[in-house]
Amino acid sequence: MSCPYYSVTTSRLVIAILTICLLGMPQISANAQEDGSVASDENLKTQRPSGAASRDVETYDLWTAKYLTGDWGGIRSSLEEQGISIILNSHTQFMVNTRGGLETKNGNDFAASYNLELVFDLQKMGLVSGAEFVFESKGTSGGEISDFDKEKVGGLFKTNADAKEEEPIFVDKWWWHQKLLNDRIELRVGRIETEKDLFDVNSVAGHEDKQFLNKALVANPTIPHKLGMGAYLKFRPTDWLYVQAAVMDPEARDRRTGFDTAFHGTDRVQFFWELGVTPEFGSAKGKLGGRYLVGSWYNPGPKEVFFDTLDGRRARRYRNDDVGFYFGFEQLVWKENRDPEDTQGLTIFGRYGYAHDDTDMIEHFWSAGGQYAGLLPSREDDVIGFGVAQAILSEQYHKEIDPAADRETVYELYYAWHATPWCIISPDLQYVANPGGDKDDRDAVVAGVRLRVSF
Repeated sequence: MSCPYYSVTTSRLVIAILTICLLGMPQISANAQEDGSVASDENLKTQRPSGAASRDVETYDLWTAKYLTGDWGGIRSSLEEQGISIILNSHTQFMVNTRGGLETKNGNDFAASYNLELVFDLQKMGLVSGAEFVFESKGTSGGEISDFDKEKVGGLFKTNADAKEEEPIFVDKWWWHQKLLNDRIELRVGRIETEKDLFDVNSVAGHEDKQFLNKALVANPTIPHKLGMGAYLKFRPTDWLYVQAAVMDPEARDRRTGFDTAFHGTDRVQFFWELGVTPEFGSAKGKLGGRYLVGSWYNPGPKEVFFDTLDGRRARRYRNDDVGFYFGFEQLVWKENRDPEDTQGLTIFGRYGYAHDDTDMIEHFWSAGGQYAGLLPSREDDVIGFGVAQAILSEQYHKEIDPAADRETVYELYYAWHATPWCIISPDLQYVANPGGDKDDRDAVVAGVRLRVSF
């Protein structure tokens, strides 16, 4: 059930922030990783403030500040110098199914969320060398996904990957992060998530808050990503090569601590493996960074086999030990300027994934696209992105369950306007062909706008 007070309050806050953003006409340089460009392997890592921020505590400019709330009179910078980073972002989306799909009547959806991240740099605190502890919590409003994507669009993927059922606040993730041997070895232990910053990572098509909104262009759906208790290990023998693996609790549930499933009940573990290279190619405008990866996964739990039960007259069948593989790449192919700090240019990406057709509805998946940072003159930090993703449904599912099952294709175009360093407004347009993979369903056109604010 929705919470009227929370929704109304959030709406008023969004309107106020949006008004401020629309007035902010000066163009300010934003952090390179906020626009997702690939300049080096360091730029491929998840953004997180480190070190001391600017100590200019005497002046605060609304249009040039990195955060809406500024430096808190020097408190934020002082905390970061002591090893404590506080990161608070809000995200708001409004989506409309303008044509096709299952239904366009009342075919709109408002969703909002916020992320609070606390990072304790234990090395700066003088406690443990190369270690930090990360704690993340979230809150969501609106975004009743069953009402919009399932009842209005009817697609296989959420057109707004950030939309979730309403919850004012909950603990999302926490982990101990340790680096050893001059950062050649990286270890994470705790409540972790394999998606976004661990496996099948993509800096231009890997986060719904800053890049593509459709889930098909955020992550490879053939990979059974997991959020829960687990351990992750990464080894980088050279600057351009890495191998990594993770073991996860397959019984983990999103809103549980994980202690009740990881250490009780059935003794199972879910595995992930990945090998990747991060080369830098020379060009007339400087180095062009990229990432090329291949990986596989193992899921031990029982999954129902696609099988015609003749309306229940034949018993259902199940199979354990599901496996699959994937590969992907991203590559900066063009830079506008020689300056190594300048991130303007074109980055392309691609993904592919395979899963067994007897238990997995999506047997083959691929996506491809690109992002251009600074395409328009005088808008160096703005980003425009276009991507295509296609899910090919299981042949056995087609034969045994649904003769109309075929494939779903998603096209998405977005533009991220950096109104200020702390405010990004992104119009978004999606075309969903064969929603739900049913070749008889009407194609859908979904339009929306996204607002991201860093406090």
